[in-house]
Amino acid sequence: MKKKIENLIHNYIAEYQKKDEIKSEWKDPVIKYAAADDPMFKELKDAVSESHLMPEDILPGAQTVIAYFIPFTNKISNSNIEDKYSSPQWAKAYVETNQLIAELNQQLKNKLSEKGYQASLIAATNNFDKERLLSDWSHRHAAYIAGLGTFGINNMLITEKGCAGRIGTLITNLKVEASERTEKERCFNKAGFNCSKCVDRCVNGALQENSFDRHLCYDLLLENDKLHLESELTDVCGKCSVDLPCSFTSPV
Repeated sequence: MKKKIENLIHNYIAEYQKKDEIKSEWKDPVIKYAAADDPMFKELKDAVSESHLMPEDILPGAQTVIAYFIPFTNKISNSNIEDKYSSPQWAKAYVETNQLIAELNQQLKNKLSEKGYQASLIAATNNFDKERLLSDWSHRHAAYIAGLGTFGINNMLITEKGCAGRIGTLITNLKVEASERTEKERCFNKAGFNCSKCVDRCVNGALQENSFDRHLCYDLLLENDKLHLESELTDVCGKCSVDLPCSFTSPV
């Protein structure tokens, strides 16, 4: 089943971008797995939010959390380097990738159901408290537990294919062997090198080397939403994840 899951994810993404109405392109994804009963999930009540859910809360009988990273192409990422606001290509990729994740997870759920297994569906974005700006299910932290990468000081997960992209997760009662979680830092700064380029890239000062003002950051996201007239919410920025040593790869 593990091989079938991975083939489905790879093939679905490859075919999705061939649709006439889809303007974005993506690189091959990175896929990892976490045991639903990994003790680290309990730590997210301190690390993220006291109301953060356990996999079992979302899907009774949960066995595995599937986590995957979908990297944007260099063209999309590089389009977002200049100016204060997100590029149209980046904003479009944000919307289309969220829809891709939703449809991909539905396909995964359907395939698992055919084999007699259950799976949950979790939205790729906007599953957070709008006042506290904290989520009851953090895709990035679940992906970290699955071994998908480590956090940079920009709060993005740095995978083997960088941090410029989107993360999706799916919880299932299919038991899949958990991926190995590396303790090696992938962030130059956290690995002891002199790098704070993501801090320099932040256009409104929300990101500092030792702090992050999530409300100031969100204010800019909403400014971008007003600028990009998509049908869906385009509360995006992405400046702190492009033009970095870790945008497309793990630099450490």
